[in-house]
Amino acid sequence: MVMFKNIVRCFAVLMLMFSAATNAYSASKTVLVVGDSLSAEYGISRGAGWVALLDQRLKDQKLPATVVNASVSGETTSGGRTRLPALLSKHKPNIVIIELGANDGLRGLPVAAAESNLRAMVDDSRKAGAQVLLVGMRMPPNYGRDYADKFFAMYGILSKDVKVPLAPFMLDGVAQKPELLQPDRLHPLAAAHPIILGNIWPHLQPILKTK
Repeated sequence: MVMFKNIVRCFAVLMLMFSAATNAYSASKTVLVVGDSLSAEYGISRGAGWVALLDQRLKDQKLPATVVNASVSGETTSGGRTRLPALLSKHKPNIVIIELGANDGLRGLPVAAAESNLRAMVDDSRKAGAQVLLVGMRMPPNYGRDYADKFFAMYGILSKDVKVPLAPFMLDGVAQKPELLQPDRLHPLAAAHPIILGNIWPHLQPILKTK
């Protein structure tokens, strides 16, 4: 009898663990991506970008989530900051992925201004009840080593300061390979986008598991 009770208890514990793991994904979530051309499928076929691949991965894994891609080619952190309140009001996301800063860097805009805009976007997202994933960017060295280093470091500093997860460099494994880039040497080819998703997914997945 004692052994039977122990077996029942063990079974109950296992069922609770399974239920907890299942419920972590059970509630449907809306994932809002606010980015620039790197997320807006610039120069590639529709459906080939990392955001579309993310949407497909969620479907393949039967994870209840809706992905809204609000990325705009040429977007800066200032533009994203301006657009975000309306996007939050319209889509009411559970998760906001902020992929911005590349155009600020390419225009040589002050790092402090980009940091201020990104910080405001994190704050606005949280006030709307969303969790945030920040996606980092690294400038090509020909834009000035000092500026490029400060720009890249800004993401890590901000991430720690506001306590949000960071995908450090979305083009890791891509920017270093010309064969994965379009002729402008800035935008990735379609073949690079699975790599980009691979850089972002490990940092996004834990957020998807939270209730």
